[in-house]
Amino acid sequence: MSHERQEIHQRDLQGFKYFKKVRRLLERLHLARCERDRAHNRRLHMDEYVLLLLLYMFNPICVSLRALQQAGGLKKVRRVLGVAGSPLTSLSEAARVFDSEWLLGLIQDLGAELRPLPHDASLDDLGGAVVTLVDGTVLEALPKVAAVLGLGGPSPAFKAHVEFELLRGVPVAAALTEARADERKVLEANLKPGRLYVDDRGYADYGLFQKTIDVGSHFVTRLKDNAVLEVVQERELSAEALKGGVVRDAVVWLGGKETRGKLRQPVRIVQVECRPHRKPYKTGRGGPEQGDTILIVTDLPDVPAEVVAMLYQHRWQIEIFFRIFKHLLGCRHLLSHCQNGIELQVYTAILACLLIALYTGGKPTQRTYEMLAWYFMGWADEDELAAHIAKLKKQD
Repeated sequence: MSHERQEIHQRDLQGFKYFKKVRRLLERLHLARCERDRAHNRRLHMDEYVLLLLLYMFNPICVSLRALQQAGGLKKVRRVLGVAGSPLTSLSEAARVFDSEWLLGLIQDLGAELRPLPHDASLDDLGGAVVTLVDGTVLEALPKVAAVLGLGGPSPAFKAHVEFELLRGVPVAAALTEARADERKVLEANLKPGRLYVDDRGYADYGLFQKTIDVGSHFVTRLKDNAVLEVVQERELSAEALKGGVVRDAVVWLGGKETRGKLRQPVRIVQVECRPHRKPYKTGRGGPEQGDTILIVTDLPDVPAEVVAMLYQHRWQIEIFFRIFKHLLGCRHLLSHCQNGIELQVYTAILACLLIALYTGGKPTQRTYEMLAWYFMGWADEDELAAHIAKLKKQD
């Protein structure tokens, strides 16, 4: 029997008291789009739709929109979540009617409630800049979705461009584009002051560096190994820097004279030893191998070189989040056929991560998500869930 046809029963679902708390948080969205409902007969409201999406994400037994419709028809779900049984057409319409941007304010408010996680004290001496990891992940579109949205190519897809706050361990923003969209342009359009953006070499663009400085933020970005440099000053390495694998710290002009109009000031490079990842290249494709060091560029003149190296090393936290986002929260399977609906699903996944962090006091991890899923399916009891959370807090 396929997952699409699996029957969902009330005994398969529990933990609804936690959804009651979320329901109160979502009340502000209840009347969204009701100005068009002059007959007062709307059966599915935005807060109810988001609650159903959260139910989908925390219950692996819900694997499709039809399964979600079936779960929404159960007496216990209707009573606790306050939803009325909705036909499949209402769930499909909701993805177009409820503006995804209405969730952004809720994401910001929940994010503001999070306290910083335990971290290296050196990360507190960054001039108050919020360390923000930036990267994108591809969400493959089903053929039907691709046809509706006009996505071409052999593998039609979207890309979610995510901002992840390191010290709070959660995503705080996302933008959805076609997969081939230039991630540098997406970040440029969403730059904010007071941030320290940490990103990979796909974001290495001199114009983007200057715009980041102009908006009142900073950057720590990996450079391509063959970047052209004009050295202004070689800086002496401290014992801590050497211990942290730093082999060079220098102030440089990036690029040749023709690029000086893009980046109008010298910057700093920090070269760090790394473990190279060497993979055999297919015949005829070629391409450079990973070297034994990486180049990191930053506009921060006074932060110790070993801290710059550590900041870039922490960039992998966003990759761990992508695994949770796609493989655990169900975002590999898109429930909607329209961009707004896909954004609703992506933003609700971010809400799910924030809720986990608020509830557990730690960043969302695969083990914590799995324990929550076992609990919501009835295989783990409340004492076992509480023991897991207490263990997390003890580790902190």
